[in-house]
Amino acid sequence: MSLYDKNIGAEKKASLEFAEQSRETEWKYPSFALRMFHGRVDWRLIHPFPVQSAEDKREGDAFLQKLETFLKDNLDPNAVDQTGIIPENVIKGLAGLGAFAIKIPEKYGGLGMSQVNYNRAIHLVASYCGSTAVLLSAHQSIGVPQPLKLFGTEEQKAKYLPMFAKGAISAFALTEVQAGSDPRRMTTTATPTEDGKHFLINGEKLWCTNGNIAQVIVVMAVTPPKIVNGKEHKQITAFIVETNTPGFEVVHRCMFMGLHGIQNGILRFSNVKVPRENIILGEGEGLKLALMTLNTGRLTLPAASTGIAKWCLRVARQWSKERRQWGASIGEHESIALKLGYITGHTFAMDAVTWLTSAMADDKNKDIRLEAAIAKYFCTHHSWRIADETLQIRGGQGYETQASLKARGQHDWPVERVLRDVRINTIIEGTSEIMHLFIAREALDPHLDKIKALLSPKTSAAQKLTAALRALKYYSLWYPRTWMPFEIRLPEMDARLKPYSIYIQHTSRRLARMIFHAMLQHQKKLEAKQAILNRIVDTGVELFVMASCCAYADYLLKSEPRQTNAFDLADLYCRTAKERTENLLRDQHNNHDRQTLRVAKKLLADEYEWLENDIIKQA
Repeated sequence: MSLYDKNIGAEKKASLEFAEQSRETEWKYPSFALRMFHGRVDWRLIHPFPVQSAEDKREGDAFLQKLETFLKDNLDPNAVDQTGIIPENVIKGLAGLGAFAIKIPEKYGGLGMSQVNYNRAIHLVASYCGSTAVLLSAHQSIGVPQPLKLFGTEEQKAKYLPMFAKGAISAFALTEVQAGSDPRRMTTTATPTEDGKHFLINGEKLWCTNGNIAQVIVVMAVTPPKIVNGKEHKQITAFIVETNTPGFEVVHRCMFMGLHGIQNGILRFSNVKVPRENIILGEGEGLKLALMTLNTGRLTLPAASTGIAKWCLRVARQWSKERRQWGASIGEHESIALKLGYITGHTFAMDAVTWLTSAMADDKNKDIRLEAAIAKYFCTHHSWRIADETLQIRGGQGYETQASLKARGQHDWPVERVLRDVRINTIIEGTSEIMHLFIAREALDPHLDKIKALLSPKTSAAQKLTAALRALKYYSLWYPRTWMPFEIRLPEMDARLKPYSIYIQHTSRRLARMIFHAMLQHQKKLEAKQAILNRIVDTGVELFVMASCCAYADYLLKSEPRQTNAFDLADLYCRTAKERTENLLRDQHNNHDRQTLRVAKKLLADEYEWLENDIIKQA
């Protein structure tokens, strides 16, 4: 059912409707973030802060110790950056440790670890070698093991999961040259054979991480359309493809600004014959599979980003104490101290969000699609800023390569490599811009569910009247409650955190009203008002992270051994987040969006081409 403005372009409308058909439409389990966007902060969903059981932590600790020792003894991440190769002995050694089967159940030969322990492993590896972290993550977070765990048949699991336990590598092939965030434009096809027992896959996939070396790949392809109510519907289906199948080839290895060791390329399929039983989930269910796989798959990015942020924190701390300028260590100068404060406070916040959402993923009674997207967006954004600030603190030595620093006897922290490696995280598995749109759509879902009958041209007058009365009844009770001071249920947490918990609850209601007012004002056109949606999302993100920090700090203050200075970090982050939140709420009504958009429109019309004078122009 279309909820989109009839004035938007037909192609854009079709793409939006196509994506809408594949999204999850039910909220079977509670979501802290969803309730927060609608004015209700249910602290019971995140407080007390969920922590690992002692047994699960012991299992994770033992594996991480082996993993760290192996990497230190066998892998030089700077050599990987220079050569573009993760050595074969390292890949084999990781396989021997079970690193390619961390979450695969023990019955199939895997380690059977929790999401928390898996994320701890990615967090550890990312702090050492970004390319190796991506090798492991692309294989297990979105590659074949994850969708098989979620949707695979017992026959598929029995055949393929033991392969990964032995070290087989997998990949996920979705993106094409013209089909990135818009899967409706996908052109790779899977045509059924005459007997219907196989499909022939033809097309090319782009930016398929691990695809160059993978033994098994999940491939998204267009299968014959279905006719629903007299209208043709495009079908995308997910296939398990073994790369030793005739017709499969790697035609190009892509090289990037960072992550020089990843095997990412263009894959070509020429009449690749795949049996029907290799379909995962069902014919036409490929995009749904991709979206649901990403809900959990995205969580490795917050874990990796937090590991990188902690590495940067260590470098910034040590260098700021050691480096002296004008008679004092640079950390004593306010301009550097402010950067150190930002790095420390936001690393703490990233830590809180990462382990909260990781624990939520292990709890099968919570819906984490919003939480995972928020964690991905927040942690990747700030890890990039933290790496940038760390390079600034290091100055010229931050910009200098590790090899050059080492050759002249200096601290050879590879800050410039880390900066290059971390930049991609705001792009992969959903750009920050796509995350804004995804979070906004999911946050608006309960409202849209109540008014979709009013917006649909297919609804009869009688149905519209019924829907209008139902919505009026709901909102006549809901809206006044967003203004009322009652029903504030505060958690039992450290008294110093209480003002922030109160602020989160009150501001959640302000956010709910802001969403409601925006929907009333713009109605169907709200989808195109991305500046408004971005502020709504960013406000919700700040509140979610503040709540995570409060719950995490409360746990640390009460745990053994007690982290008695955890309040300092939660206090600093929450003060900063409050300031950003108030600015976002103010800017919703007092901004320069029109002027900025007008200039952008003129730029695209080449009206400012004169500003590009006196440069060497390249095609």
